Amino acid sequence: MLARTGFAVNGLLHILIGLVAITIALHQSNDKSADQTGALSELAAAPGGRLLLWVVVIGLAALGVWLILSAFLDGRGDRTKRAAHIANNLAKGIVYLVIAGTALTFANGGSSSSSASTKGASAGLLATPGGVVIAVLIGLAIVGVGVYFVIKGARRTFLTDIVSPPEGTAHATVFLGVLGYCAKGLSLGAVGVLFIVAAVTADPNKATGLDGALKSFAALPFGMIVLIVIGAGWIAYGLYCFLRARLAKF
Repeated sequence: MLARTGFAVNGLLHILIGLVAITIALHQSNDKSADQTGALSELAAAPGGRLLLWVVVIGLAALGVWLILSAFLDGRGDRTKRAAHIANNLAKGIVYLVIAGTALTFANGGSSSSSASTKGASAGLLATPGGVVIAVLIGLAIVGVGVYFVIKGARRTFLTDIVSPPEGTAHATVFLGVLGYCAKGLSLGAVGVLFIVAAVTADPNKATGLDGALKSFAALPFGMIVLIVIGAGWIAYGLYCFLRARLAKF
């Protein structure tokens, strides 16, 4: 139940990030962060937001723990598939625990900035021997994750993560999943590219994380339209997460 709650609150965060991205695209505000910290900040400022933040903390922490446990306790499949399963679930579990930790900071009345943290981490990495090579490899890995999301959305393989949707909701589930996974994949790909650019140019300020990646779309030709579509995709992914909270295979 707690892990399913984690999928739901993850969906809420994605919806908020999508709304912030659309707001930026419409030039209503450029001060908000289009990332997890921006979404958590929006929750903290809402009526009853502190209580909701604690739900986010518990849900994401439970989902992270469940993914890590399932990585090692699920013995299905051959050795190659099992190794991929362990790596995939372990990485996702750690990410959810990190976001839960950030949510805990906001729930306790604090604040944080993913963009500033990314810049600081990039600066520290580039200052170490061989740091540029490592930073480029990290950027390529992030781009790879983005490509994985796009492929998973385009091929609809995300449907293997859930039980068959009820009659009448199957088409909506597929639509939200395809749009959501592709939009998130493009965003992660942009994050990876910015990380690589920061490494090659030795400028950690260009490693701005998800916030900078989404805002970079606004600088493209027809950038406002592109960013609105990306924002709508993040909202679609969030809605898919709500469906997954109910339909996820455990």
